[in-house]
Amino acid sequence: MTPEGTYVDGRQWRSIIAAAQAGDRRALDELVAGWLPLVYNIVGRALNGHADVDDVVQETMLRAVDNLGSLRDPDSFRSWLVAITMRQIRERSRRRTAEPLADGAGEQATDFAELTVLRLQLEGQRREVAEAVRWLDDEDRQLLSLWWLEVAGELTRRELAAAAGISRQHAAVRVQRMKQRLETARDIVRALDGHHPGAGNSPCPDLGLVTARWDGRPDSVWRKRLARHIRGCAYCSGAREAVVPAERLLVGIALVPLPVGFTLSLALGGKTAVAATSVGWSAKVLGLLTKPAVAVTAGATIAAGGLYVVTRTPDDPPRALAAPTAASTARPPSGRTGEPSASPTPSASPSASASPSPSPSPSKTRVQLYGTVVDAVDSAPVASALPAALPRRAEKGVTATGAPATGLTHRGETVTLSGQGYFRVRWQVLPQQRTGALLMPTWTGLSGKLFHVASGGGHRMDDVQSGSTDGTTWMGGPSVGYAVLPSGIQQMWQNEYFWIDGTVTLHQNEGPADYNLFVQTSTWDKVTEDVRTGPAQGVIRYGLVRDNGEDTAPVPQYLTRSTPADPATVGPHSRVTS
Repeated sequence: MTPEGTYVDGRQWRSIIAAAQAGDRRALDELVAGWLPLVYNIVGRALNGHADVDDVVQETMLRAVDNLGSLRDPDSFRSWLVAITMRQIRERSRRRTAEPLADGAGEQATDFAELTVLRLQLEGQRREVAEAVRWLDDEDRQLLSLWWLEVAGELTRRELAAAAGISRQHAAVRVQRMKQRLETARDIVRALDGHHPGAGNSPCPDLGLVTARWDGRPDSVWRKRLARHIRGCAYCSGAREAVVPAERLLVGIALVPLPVGFTLSLALGGKTAVAATSVGWSAKVLGLLTKPAVAVTAGATIAAGGLYVVTRTPDDPPRALAAPTAASTARPPSGRTGEPSASPTPSASPSASASPSPSPSPSKTRVQLYGTVVDAVDSAPVASALPAALPRRAEKGVTATGAPATGLTHRGETVTLSGQGYFRVRWQVLPQQRTGALLMPTWTGLSGKLFHVASGGGHRMDDVQSGSTDGTTWMGGPSVGYAVLPSGIQQMWQNEYFWIDGTVTLHQNEGPADYNLFVQTSTWDKVTEDVRTGPAQGVIRYGLVRDNGEDTAPVPQYLTRSTPADPATVGPHSRVTS
């Protein structure tokens, strides 16, 4: 599994996909088990738990398995699977439009908004966002099912646009409109919560009259009526609580665990062997799916005949979700109340996940070679706090090779640092370009030693920008949205300083949120000047010295001595891995 909210792509699955295409039944089982939660969540949110969810999920996985041999590029597996999922959702919508409804066909099996709240133990505004989904039209729910995963780092904007069958530019427009309607739906949920007895708020004196003839089922007619009332009602539109943008609330709550008792039969899709063959199933796939095999994965079992059954008992509590903490995300605007964390203490282990994630477990063994961690979230010192003295380490000079002249501005760009001395990594986060979860840069191929020695530049990235009237920070604001760190990851400063004695490569892993990195060699004198240039000189705060001069000084997050095929898969741990 990967850390909650971390961007994952199909390249990690290349060997498993290839094995499944070659006829390896266990690889096929692993592929289905690993990616079923993603498909289930897309379909569940798009249909909001309608009784058709299980059928659409099964149809999607059947088509994916049956057509796996046609996938030429294993690296594009995720995009390919998401596109199949959206086609099945749209096909289901066309069928329901063309066919008369049978008795009970309009009923919902398990309301997905309620399932999201219960299974992920959501509270406050996170619960409000999940429940607001009920008020969206089908088309908006389909787009939200993709955007939710984009914000959480499970999809890219390119994949969202491809799955929706539109250009990236058109996707940006449609997402913005959908977000506006989602905010309207949140207003409705908030107003209705205040109206219910026992909600903790005094009821609106007029809302009861407006809803007197409402049957309690969300639909477009009542959405318009309630929205109109809220716009004209001083009570319902009053800001009793600062509203946190949805994209900040959704980070880290991407995948709802599969419900107990959920089954997915890939044996013959409920058909006889003759019928299955007649609809185009290949002999290879039929042969694979009828061979006995059992594989236990992530709280579920794939049993003989390809039956996927969640084996966790109803009495087992859901695994706790590691919620973003105030220090690990873009902080709410000054003077406003942000969404409280689900846990009173920050988690130093960002690997906790509430559900199976479409990512294989890393096989590397982590070895503590030297240094302490920096992936425990710290608190920003007060602006007037002078930093400690920076120990002086040996400086023979550092060379930086490979970086474009314009800096590391795109995913896949790298810079290799070699020598002995100091260098600076300067951050530029661009929420106005693209918001969502930040896929952090990583360090690979370390030979020698690397330490994180200081932070500076006059501000942390979650400090409010000078002159801002709405609390916009360097991580974003209410008018443009927010770039959000993975849960448990330490907030960056504008300038992060490092000392190296050896060689290491820094990788730009941009996605989904947009950011740039600018790497420059430095000296002890320059680092000291930066971190001690404080508020008296007109900047936001003094810097922070992290170096203690010993080998117990911290090493950077996301660091390994190896060179993995996809650097973005390096785990969020500051310990040096072999």
